[in-house]
Amino acid sequence: MITLLIISALIGFASTIPCDTEGSNTELLLSLNKNLLRSLESQEGLPNPSIHLALRLSNKHNLAKESEHLNRLKNELHNDIQSSLSNSQPVTGVLALYSLALKSSCYDLNTVSFTVNERSQTLLTHLKNQMELEKEHFSHRPLTNYYQYSLGVLALCVSGVRVNNHVTNKLIKAAEHEQFKHGESESVDTYAMAGMALQCVKDSGSHMQNAAGLDTALSKIKQKLLASRRADGHIGNEFSTGLAVQALLAMGSEVAECAASMEAMRTAARSNAYHNPMAISQTLPALQQTSYVAVKSKECLTEDNTLVLEPLDPVVVPPNQVKVNVMVEVVTSSGAAAHYPVDVPKGSSLLQALELLKEENRGFTFEKESSLWGPFLSVVNGEQARQSDRRYWHLSSDGTALTEGVGDFKIEVAQRITIRNTSY
Repeated sequence: MITLLIISALIGFASTIPCDTEGSNTELLLSLNKNLLRSLESQEGLPNPSIHLALRLSNKHNLAKESEHLNRLKNELHNDIQSSLSNSQPVTGVLALYSLALKSSCYDLNTVSFTVNERSQTLLTHLKNQMELEKEHFSHRPLTNYYQYSLGVLALCVSGVRVNNHVTNKLIKAAEHEQFKHGESESVDTYAMAGMALQCVKDSGSHMQNAAGLDTALSKIKQKLLASRRADGHIGNEFSTGLAVQALLAMGSEVAECAASMEAMRTAARSNAYHNPMAISQTLPALQQTSYVAVKSKECLTEDNTLVLEPLDPVVVPPNQVKVNVMVEVVTSSGAAAHYPVDVPKGSSLLQALELLKEENRGFTFEKESSLWGPFLSVVNGEQARQSDRRYWHLSSDGTALTEGVGDFKIEVAQRITIRNTSY
């Protein structure tokens, strides 16, 4: 809802390192590619630059659909970013992803501009300005978060813009002091994105004043990612493994370092764990043995334009008559708790369960906002959890933190869902 690097000489051929020697996974990759492409047809809200980036990094293309999506990005997403900039809202993450998406289509970023207060500046100039705002806000962390900050560094670097040393040094120090956290837990996504950003900076040769510090940070990031690998091969969880493997690939990791994680992602993909397009967009590049760093050398020549979507027969799913009981617990920032039981059809999403509970008019209310990963809770029972206050609604099921959002998590058995206003 998004990552190590030691041997810079290997980056040039990192995408060719054989992390997967099996030849039987072509159909799986093709299926994921088609699912991602098909998601463009049912996409709600603003077009997703992460999806475009993954499609462009893929081996097979549907250039007509990719071009259509690019035009949507240049109009709808562009206008939304323009509005945010005009209202002085921080947009580092989405602006960075937008620039990466355009660059992956070999679009000339110098021709893209935003007008704020009657002054027109290029996209990359605005991104540099956002990074300065991030840096100036620093006490212990940036204006938004280290994930977005890392995305900004990566986007500037792959676009050929020299990243100021003081901007990079903030990320280096944060890695060295293990400050990449989400709440009390270490954020694998952030370590992975920071790894790709710093590796790109190292490969550019522009950070010579603190080369030793850069190497130390990269070593720390690689160590953290490998230490986060579970027994089943996933790094962090199913949804952070894609970015983590991308970062390892960008470094040119040995086969033994990524083979288990590649197989874990393939297993998860076959079980349909990656039904959210955002999850596919981060996993597919890793399974195709490439990373966001590859955007820097992307050439849009002689591309395979054979990706075709077959028409799908409409699927009618009868309503499930089996009901399961869900106890919803809301814990406010003061620690006060309220409990609401509700019976929902088995297989409902958590969002559908909360909507049913809200309709019962028993005092439970909520509001949601959209994100690249889908909807998320912003207000519950009248209390906000805002990014500007560094708070969010933490979701758990029977005490275990959810790895999926409210729109993706499915209710299959009776359980207690806790919604807690949490700081990060």
